[in-house]
Formats: sequence, C-alpha cells, structure tokens
Amino acid sequence: MHDVTNIGVWIGFSLFLIIALSLDTFVLHRSSRTDAPSMRTALCWTLIWIGTALIFNVLIWFFNPQKALEFFAGYLIEKSLSIDNLFAFYMIFHQFRIPAAYQQRIFSIGIWSAIILRLLLILGGTWLVTHFHWMLYLMGAFLVLTGLKMGLMHEKEKDLTETSLIHFMKRFMRITHEIHGNHFFIRKDAKLYATGLFLALVFIEISDIVFAFDSIPAIFAVTMDPFIVWSSNIFAILGLRALYFLLAGMVTRFHLLKYGIALILIFVGSKMLIEPWVHVSVLVSLSVIIGILLLFTYLSMRELACSPSKPPSTKPNKSAN
Repeated sequence: MHDVTNIGVWIGFSLFLIIALSLDTFVLHRSSRTDAPSMRTALCWTLIWIGTALIFNVLIWFFNPQKALEFFAGYLIEKSLSIDNLFAFYMIFHQFRIPAAYQQRIFSIGIWSAIILRLLLILGGTWLVTHFHWMLYLMGAFLVLTGLKMGLMHEKEKDLTETSLIHFMKRFMRITHEIHGNHFFIRKDAKLYATGLFLALVFIEISDIVFAFDSIPAIFAVTMDPFIVWSSNIFAILGLRALYFLLAGMVTRFHLLKYGIALILIFVGSKMLIEPWVHVSVLVSLSVIIGILLLFTYLSMRELACSPSKPPSTKPNKSAN
C-alpha cells in the first residue's frame, strides 16, 4: 500500500485527533487546574507529543518513505513556527496580566479553533494551488518578505491595551481590564463587561490567524499532499499548551531562535520561487531546516552562557566631589 491519503486513513486520523485533543485538553488541564503545570510536567507532555509524532512518521515510512520525509520536514517547519507564535502568546498573557492558572482555558479554546482554521486554510489553499499554480509564487514571495521583516526589523513591544483593536471593541462593549477568575464576561451594576481574559483570548486568536497564514504556505514548499499538510500541522499544534509552559520559563534563553525561524521562512519561500528552474529535494530541505534550528539554538545557548553578569556601577559619585 503506497497511498496514505485514502478515506480510511483520514477517518482513522480524525479519531486519533479527537482522542489526542481530549487528552491534551482535559488531562493536562485537570492535573494543573489551580496553577500552571510544573516544568517537569510540561517537559514530559512535550516529549510525549513529539514522540507520538515520530511514531506516526515511522508508520508513514512503512507505506511510503517519500511521504514520511515530507511529513517530517513539514512537522519541523510547523513546530519551529509555532515556537515563535508561543513567544507572542507569552507577550499577550504578560501584558494582560493573565495568571498561569487562567491561561489554560484560553489555550483550550485556542487549540480547538486553530484546528478548524487550519483545516479550512489547507483545503482552500490546496484548491487554489491546484487550479492556479501561480499562487505558489505569491506564497513564496510572501514568505520571503515575512522572513526578511522578522529578521531585519526590530519590533518594540507594543502596549496592547492601547491598540486600535481595543478602542474599536470599546465602541461595541464595555471593557474591564480586571481578571475575574475564568470568566470572559461579568455583570457589574447590572451591566455586562468583557474581562481581561476575553481581551487576551481575542489577541490570541488574531495571533493564531496571522501565524496560520505564515505556516500553511510554508509547508506547501515541501509537499502538496493535503493529508501530509494536515497531519503535520495537527502534530505541531498538539502539545502546544505543554510546550508553552515549558518555554515560558526559558523565554529569554532562545531569543536568537527568532532569526533562525526568519531564515527558514526565507529558505522555503525562495524554494517555492525557484521551483520552475531548480528542484530542491525534500531531503535537502529537511537537512537545511534541521541545520538552521540546531545552529540558532546553539548560538542562543552559547550567548546565554558567555554573557557576563552585569557588573556593579563604577562611576564616581559626583556628589562626593
């Protein structure tokens, strides 16, 4: 059997997806209901989901080795891009001062909505590329520009509470930046207010939409198989909750990884643009992606290890002269 995209495979994977998302939503959430998961718990769940993806990759290999290479390359692209998106989540939670225990509910809603969004984008993107092949070049150019912007432009942290989106929302609803447990809305003086938790959810959903428009075109650079695109996206999303709580404790340690992710976007975008003249095999793409991730992870860790602690000020005290 060389076809991994028959209807039975789709049905079987859909059943697995329901079970896996239920485990991720209820088991991890229930085990850390009153607080964020510990670093040990987050690491264990992250390794479990990565291991599950690798086992799935081995199963595909038995049916079609080429599809297995495409899946692994796509999974690495999606996982690396999801890490960058998690840093955006961290900034949103930090600015809206969302306690770790309440971040769980936002993740539960965000992950389920991300699954639906990606399915729609994958089906729509596959149809567009199949009927209008030149769309691949637009996607490639978009990825190159996105990568250049990410790598060259230094973006200052914005005050999300003063963005145009917040001002727009205030025209239609009452807003309080206070946190009232797990509630998205509260009643105060018989009036309905949206809480800070709801505002954070809105920004998380918008961030995920932007991320999806980067990630879906990127994987089309290595495969056009809808099932491989879909499954690699799903496995990258599974475990995002645990991976977030793992990275939140190390958010300052891998800041150079952003430049590696930018380079990956530039690479896959360029690959799509030169495809009519130069064919880059999946194996070569996989090697380049792994090399970039390893290099920038190493550089981040090396810079952290080599950076000296800030010395005490040695400036003379002018008041003493």
